[in-house]
Amino acid sequence: MSKPDNTQKTKEPLIVAANLPKLKDVIVFFSIAFVGALADLISKITIFAWMKQQSIGEYAVIDNFFNLVIRENSGAAWSSFAGQRFMLISVSLVAFSLILFLFFAGIIHHKITRIAMSFFTAGLLGNLYDRIFNDGKVRDFLDFYWNDYHFPAFNLADSMLCVAVGVLFLSSFFVHKSQD
Repeated sequence: MSKPDNTQKTKEPLIVAANLPKLKDVIVFFSIAFVGALADLISKITIFAWMKQQSIGEYAVIDNFFNLVIRENSGAAWSSFAGQRFMLISVSLVAFSLILFLFFAGIIHHKITRIAMSFFTAGLLGNLYDRIFNDGKVRDFLDFYWNDYHFPAFNLADSMLCVAVGVLFLSSFFVHKSQD
């Protein structure tokens, strides 16, 4: 007859404390996200109020290249999913929750990735605010064009989302797993 195994087996926690982000990283992440979202909201409020006060729908900043405009988009990029307010809000909330989980679980290790995710969070929150409090419509005001071709109007939140995706894409080629 064999002896019973009296050694206690300890379960490893799902999230190891050593993987949690440092306080400095938390401060940087939320500072960028907060300042970015605030900049987006202030720019939307300011530009829309000024243009409505002036009773203009378009203002040439750089002739034949860049205008300020008043546009509202009920969809996502290039008006895709237009009118799907609940779905777009839900996707934004799931994305925000996923980012927070990945950040606080210590899964996002690289500084450049954390910064990119904070920009993504800023853009996500800026547009989410509009979807919730502006009848499901995101306010856009930046209009770049060449001759008769106008790139779809966008805002600072959209810019932050694109920068974040671009940085994440480029960093995937250059950031090594051993780096922090």
